[in-house]
Amino acid sequence: MVEQELNIYWKTVVNTIQDGVMIVDPTGTIVSVNRALLNMTGFSEEELVGKPCSFLPCDICHISRDKGSTNWCLLFSSGKLDMKRCSLRRKDGTLIHILKNASLLHDSQGKVIGAVETLTDVTEIIKKEHQIEAFRRELESEDGFHGILGSSHKMKDLFDLIENAAQSDAPVIIFGESGTGKELVAKAIHEAGLRKDKPFIKVNCAALNESLLESELFGHVKGAFTGAYRSRQGRFEAAQGGDIFLDEIGDLPLSTQVKLLRVLEEKVIERVGDNRPIPVDVRIITATNRDLQKLVEEGRFREDLFFRINVIPIHLPPLRERREDIPILAEAFFRRVKLKSGKEIKGISKEAMDLLMGYPWPGNVRELKNAFEYAFVACQGPYIEPYHFAPHILNSQSVGQTVPREKVVISRDGQKRAELIEALRKAGGNQSEAARILGVSRVTVWNRMKKYGITVSKDL
Repeated sequence: MVEQELNIYWKTVVNTIQDGVMIVDPTGTIVSVNRALLNMTGFSEEELVGKPCSFLPCDICHISRDKGSTNWCLLFSSGKLDMKRCSLRRKDGTLIHILKNASLLHDSQGKVIGAVETLTDVTEIIKKEHQIEAFRRELESEDGFHGILGSSHKMKDLFDLIENAAQSDAPVIIFGESGTGKELVAKAIHEAGLRKDKPFIKVNCAALNESLLESELFGHVKGAFTGAYRSRQGRFEAAQGGDIFLDEIGDLPLSTQVKLLRVLEEKVIERVGDNRPIPVDVRIITATNRDLQKLVEEGRFREDLFFRINVIPIHLPPLRERREDIPILAEAFFRRVKLKSGKEIKGISKEAMDLLMGYPWPGNVRELKNAFEYAFVACQGPYIEPYHFAPHILNSQSVGQTVPREKVVISRDGQKRAELIEALRKAGGNQSEAARILGVSRVTVWNRMKKYGITVSKDL
């Protein structure tokens, strides 16, 4: 295209852009706007063009005014405005959060002939930030401690023990079933302790084979083994001055146990392939879901190492022993998954909460969290119901008569049919209202009624 053709099509190009675009002359008068800006502000083109840019009240305008010169705005002296966050009031009076960029426009002789501004609507991003901040404050509320939720007596005793253990430099070992939150406890000890401003390094002892684990923990020198093309710092050196968390300590090979014992006794390590001792100042936190005492008796775990790491033992209660915390955890997981999924689900029904309270949770808190991930995929209505949870939870014997018989379904089609019947009941048989409840179109409701053989007279 030649330059003249580009000038003809520039308006189409600018109107295709999702960000708002506004052009002003040297006096600050608006001379052109694109469609996205009109949608963003609610004003028409006729209402904006010819008006001073202050007609769009932005909360940084009073900062930008250059009262000490003939320029109407600081932009004309600075030349540009980069990624400035501000608030803009729309025609209907509502505030939106925008990210503003601006630059001067020059003619062929270099004379300033105006300026262009681009405005990006970041209202939803700001809203998410506020929600995340609210969740962060919630996790630090009276029902929690450094991200660990619970208000039961067992959890309050646990929080006190964590607080006391954090003030010590002695080794801590955390016992607990899979999914009870051992890593969260280890992190809480670090964050509440004297070493909180130093590194917190995590190692899963069960995730690596013996040779890799030793190199991971203590590092290696160049040429120590095939593939060691350069020297490498280990996790103990990386944790210098801080805490190192050794998860699944019961899976540590016996040969590595000997070297870990030396670290605890002498406060030194040796890199693989080297015999020079390196002093380390690290507090060790370990965790396991295994019976270490039994492993000692079987000769699979060194007794001297067990006594070295078992200085401050912390036992995490399984979720089935603190059922009174289930509503707190359920509400927290509901809000987190809702934020992530973006689904407009209002809450958890009483029947669903009864189901959660009656289930034994062999997978503990992790299983409860995963249960809500599943439920949000299954749920198409306004509330999480019992039949939105996985079949093994829904059909557990401990539930008794909590769940209505017609809702105990396993297949996805069965869940959809039950949801549709429930929505139609609430809507009094009105298909449009049922569609609104389910968040689908009326045509979808009609198609599902036909697919599942549902009639208002027979099924409601």
